[in-house]
Amino acid sequence: MPTTLHNGIELPNVWPPAGIQMDGTEPQTVPYLDRPPQVIDVSVGRQLFVDDFLLDCNESSMTRVYHKPDKYTNNPVLFPQSTEETCPDFPACAIAKSGGVWFDDADRKFKMWYMTGYLGYAALAVSDDGLHWDRPEFDVVPGTNLILPKDMHPDSGSVIIDHFAKCPSQRYKMLLREPNPPGVGSFPGLLLVSADGIHWEQIGKTGDMDDRSTMFYDPFTRNWVQSIRKWDNVNHRCRYFNQNPDFLISGKWSNESINPWLRADNLDVGKFARAELYNFDAIAYESLMIGFHQILHGPPNHIGEQTGLPKLTELYLSTSRDGYHFHRPDRTPFIDARREYGSWEYGYVESSAGMCLIVGDELWFYYSALAGNPNRITQDWRINGTYANGSVGLAKLRRDGFASMRAMYDGGQVQTRKLKFTGNKLFINANMSGSLLTAAVLDQEGHAIAGLTHEDCVGFEGNSTCTQVRWKNADLSGKGDQQVQLQFKYSRGDLFAFWITNDSQGRSGGYIAAGGPKYTGLTDS
Repeated sequence: MPTTLHNGIELPNVWPPAGIQMDGTEPQTVPYLDRPPQVIDVSVGRQLFVDDFLLDCNESSMTRVYHKPDKYTNNPVLFPQSTEETCPDFPACAIAKSGGVWFDDADRKFKMWYMTGYLGYAALAVSDDGLHWDRPEFDVVPGTNLILPKDMHPDSGSVIIDHFAKCPSQRYKMLLREPNPPGVGSFPGLLLVSADGIHWEQIGKTGDMDDRSTMFYDPFTRNWVQSIRKWDNVNHRCRYFNQNPDFLISGKWSNESINPWLRADNLDVGKFARAELYNFDAIAYESLMIGFHQILHGPPNHIGEQTGLPKLTELYLSTSRDGYHFHRPDRTPFIDARREYGSWEYGYVESSAGMCLIVGDELWFYYSALAGNPNRITQDWRINGTYANGSVGLAKLRRDGFASMRAMYDGGQVQTRKLKFTGNKLFINANMSGSLLTAAVLDQEGHAIAGLTHEDCVGFEGNSTCTQVRWKNADLSGKGDQQVQLQFKYSRGDLFAFWITNDSQGRSGGYIAAGGPKYTGLTDS
């Protein structure tokens, strides 16, 4: 039987679908945008305008605008300082590319699992505010903040806090893929679990994977997803897909059983070389999955190693409403490299598990980047300066602020497709400086329902990431099963999201990515 997702998307009997052609160059299709459900269920989470899924495009005249985060003025927030991070055996680094950054509601701390020295050791830093990071001493390697013995070296992987874990001893989960042995490019990663994020136990191995493979959890389908990197003769670095509700079983695959999944395409503009998909991470945020396509623009490894300067990778936003097909309409970097000699973020910009946290009215994105070291030119790429001086930076975006519907002239409107929902209160995230936003509820014939018209709407004028839109004498009670449409009108400003809830404070019930100080658990509830 087909599976219906939380938003009304019906998955086919064969899922995941047949893999794409890895040697193709055309952009990958997103079926749920070509054939959206007749009625969209918006009961779960804030509804973001990142694509046309929610919109009745024939009746909507606003312009979609994509937004970028602002980099924190005092970047980097974590940089090589400790003995392990500056050990001469490895290029100096303190980067989270093989770990993750989360707010841990168990002890109300920001936590960063990261790599000390390039291909050095795995460590944990903690923070009370997400800006100032401490390195506690643990007993794994006494006198250090290392969380794995020194004979284990991280190259790729992810650390994830599992809020659904049935056993407390497995609340923290790790994929660890160690560096390539000489002459070997593909081999298994390790699956580990922990009760505290400090002391880890290996419980299994994965199938063969190339370096920079990662994993994430999809709470909408309750699956662990392995984001497996493999090599294609045409598009070179590509991603394969394997999933399972059981963490251990998600790592069991053969080269024949995994699904060809993601790659770069002809809209990814190469700069020093043809673009490739270097890595892919994803996380559940509100009602959808957000992803980072880490696109490699070159130059080839051996060129960078001759100069001791990092290659260029940057992060590009993608989103998915079915957990498999990721939409990429904006092909400009979401988080870019500075590419200025001497900059701490000269190149090699990378994401990590967790991807973003909710702090107040902002989304916080932690990213790794490298400065390089032109004075460290070696034949052994593992200790070459091209991978040196790595740090972690922070970029901040308005809550829900990936995209907005912007009024470019008076008389425009945003109208949704037919909706179903369980709540009775309408909330929005909007910046309506100098303009009044009003909302109306339309019946199946497209007529405004008495008491829920634009004229009856009290409206909103101002700037808020969470404000209720009210009508004078009515609310949305009883309308959730009537396949109504919402219509918003305003003459200036940006509408970022709407949601419908029973909660008077505007809690959406959606997923909260890597958490935040205001939250407990995995959802805004």
